[in-house]
Amino acid sequence: MLYDTLPGGRVRCNICQWRCVINPGKMGACRMRVNRGGKLYTMNYGEVSSIAVDHIEKKPVFHFYPGSYALSLGGWGCNFHCRDCQNWEIACVDIPETSRYISPERQVELARENGCRGIAWTYNEPTVWWEYTLDSARLARENGLYTVYVTNGYITPEALDAIGPYLDVFRVDIKGFSDKFYRDLANIPHREGILEVTRRAQEKWHMHVEVVTNIVPTMNDDDEQLRGIAAWTRDSLGELTPWHVTRFYPAYKLKHLPPTPVATLEKAYRIGKEAGLKFVYLGNVPGHDYENTRCYSCGRTIVHRVGYETDVRGLDGSKCRFCGAELNFTTSREAS
Repeated sequence: MLYDTLPGGRVRCNICQWRCVINPGKMGACRMRVNRGGKLYTMNYGEVSSIAVDHIEKKPVFHFYPGSYALSLGGWGCNFHCRDCQNWEIACVDIPETSRYISPERQVELARENGCRGIAWTYNEPTVWWEYTLDSARLARENGLYTVYVTNGYITPEALDAIGPYLDVFRVDIKGFSDKFYRDLANIPHREGILEVTRRAQEKWHMHVEVVTNIVPTMNDDDEQLRGIAAWTRDSLGELTPWHVTRFYPAYKLKHLPPTPVATLEKAYRIGKEAGLKFVYLGNVPGHDYENTRCYSCGRTIVHRVGYETDVRGLDGSKCRFCGAELNFTTSREAS
């Protein structure tokens, strides 16, 4: 789906914003699509690298069905080449012989068998699995399950529009706020398309959006980038949009850097709050007070968290049970 035929047997893939022009016999940047005789084929449909029953808080998603479980699946490949990739063993390799096939129908069965309220496509970039996630999301919606994309946001508008009717949550990485940072970290030339498609997910398809920034020492921990992300989130997505600032741990090609100091994360928290964001959370620091949700109006603890364990104390639908303030939570399909 979503490709153009070009002269000379070439094709243009329109799934992600690379829009790769692929010669016969060659693959796109994600290495999961191949041009065979002037037709574009996906090689990873249903090929699963990872599967688990996760708290939705692990995505991290804090304001959508808090305390629920999501059947979480990962595939192979990625359209980014991040130097700090935590899952490079599945994102930066070809499909191995050990891969296993799970049909969209079986996904739904597994979710129900394991007491999950929804399905999340995560661990690697779900856009490179797009046809499979589209079929799976349709079935999930038909069976009353919520759906989550844990994404870098590099999907094209037309691919987003095709899956939009069946996708509930767009948990997006805004990795930094300069093109230079995206080039240095992920070899991505421009970030603007990510911002545009994230706005589209919320405005056109009314998806629940949460933003994550993994703060990497010396790369995106400067005040200018953090203020840029916070201000953009406030202005483009709204002050009630959760912003997760998460702790980097040395991995892949950035093993020489130290873990993010907690003080840096707390600085990012203050920047988000000063920008007017009502909900800023620290990630990868279990037990920190800034994991919790407090009502910005009355100050009461609404959701208490320790790691992925969640205690919902003060919600009335999407609002504070104590004072009635709107908190941008989804706790039922009717509220979404």
